[in-house]
Amino acid sequence: MTELVTNAAEAGTDSAVTIPVRRARLSERVLSIVVPVAMVLLAIALWQVHIVVNQVPRYIMPAPMDVAMALVTDWPTLLPSLLVTIRITLLALLIALVGGVGLAIILVQSRWIELAVFPFAVILQVTPMIAIAPLLLIYMPDTQSALLTCAFVVAFFPILSNMVAGLKSVDHNLLNLFELYGASRWQTLIQLKLPSSLPYFAAGLRIGGGLSLIAAVVAEFAAGSAGKGSGLAFRLLESGYRLNYPRLYAALVLLMLTGVTIFAITSLISWLLLHRWHESALRREN
Repeated sequence: MTELVTNAAEAGTDSAVTIPVRRARLSERVLSIVVPVAMVLLAIALWQVHIVVNQVPRYIMPAPMDVAMALVTDWPTLLPSLLVTIRITLLALLIALVGGVGLAIILVQSRWIELAVFPFAVILQVTPMIAIAPLLLIYMPDTQSALLTCAFVVAFFPILSNMVAGLKSVDHNLLNLFELYGASRWQTLIQLKLPSSLPYFAAGLRIGGGLSLIAAVVAEFAAGSAGKGSGLAFRLLESGYRLNYPRLYAALVLLMLTGVTIFAITSLISWLLLHRWHESALRREN
């Protein structure tokens, strides 16, 4: 009886509207997790059906269970290679973040500096990495340094270009306001330009994270590195040469999971930076 009276008293008020809104948001979050997982499971099921119906031999395409078994049995071999690839990817992304943001800040300070330096960054970006890798193998002291440099070069330009665009996209009225109050160039940079460029930085971070992983794998293909310090790219080549396709697919699965994890982490960082104030991360109220 008390609950009925309470519900009647709250009818037509904001609290009565809040409960359906919260339930709708909760169901939306659940669906955002359930739908992608269901689609992945459906793809795996279709893969298994294709193997069974067409009787595809294991040496042409392994079944999902064969790949799962390879992940378990070959884990002592795959794990060190996975750690090498992750280390190169994250180090390259970290250096690209520091270098890209730092150089972008320098470039926007002077139009002449931008005209002098930015073309070199464009040249590095448009030159195919597969053509640069052999030269880096010659000039770098070891293979790991060459792989790290390749991954850095690919991840560097998206971060740089996005940061330059972000630092230049500040509202001119706000710039005039800062100048009116006598703000120094350093104060304008810290308090206005950098916060305003965060959406562009987040976009460059997400792009650079995926590209650093791709570049690390491509560079290792070009280097043909082998041995104890080799990454997952070498395991792909080795498995292909030995016709060990379950291990090859297992290495591919690890690369895909690594890429998805990097994208999820960079997306989380982007959300943490933007969810309180930027329109791209705010939920519409209507």
